[in-house]
Amino acid sequence: MEHIEEKTEVFQIPRIGDQAPDFSAKTTKGEIQFSEFGKDKWVVMFSHPADFTPVCTTEMSGFAKRKAEFDALNTELLGLSIDSIHAHLGWVDNVRKNTGVYFDFPIIADLDMKVSKLYGMLQPNESETAAVRAVFFIDPEKKVRLIMYYPLNVGRNMDEIYVHWKPYKHRINIK
Repeated sequence: MEHIEEKTEVFQIPRIGDQAPDFSAKTTKGEIQFSEFGKDKWVVMFSHPADFTPVCTTEMSGFAKRKAEFDALNTELLGLSIDSIHAHLGWVDNVRKNTGVYFDFPIIADLDMKVSKLYGMLQPNESETAAVRAVFFIDPEKKVRLIMYYPLNVGRNMDEIYVHWKPYKHRINIK
């Protein structure tokens, strides 16, 4: 009997204080190079498991409704899921038509799961094909400053995220 070894890719999840991994990606607002995205601004990058689901729609709407507050804190929002750019655009349009809420921030179409793997959003004991709900606070020098992970079946509370974000940004006294 022949033994076949399975090759497993191992990715180092960025830790607090690490340089945020750089990547290029297709988004609902065009191509981005992360190292150039939100130049001289903070970035709140967050993932969701799938478009067109009630919980993900509620969470993304929560970010969209607070966009002006994040803008006032010199912060760019950046979403991600493993859905296609066409699914993202259809979802953004559907939500806008049905609720009046516009996701006016880029959403990464991570079909190849490259970004999800770089940031540890794929957690094999939870799912190998859907990003867990993750939130990364990244400073203007592209260092990871805060990380939150939630399982697929637990929705995020935008007030909780914002409550952590606003005083955190002011406490560390960086741009």
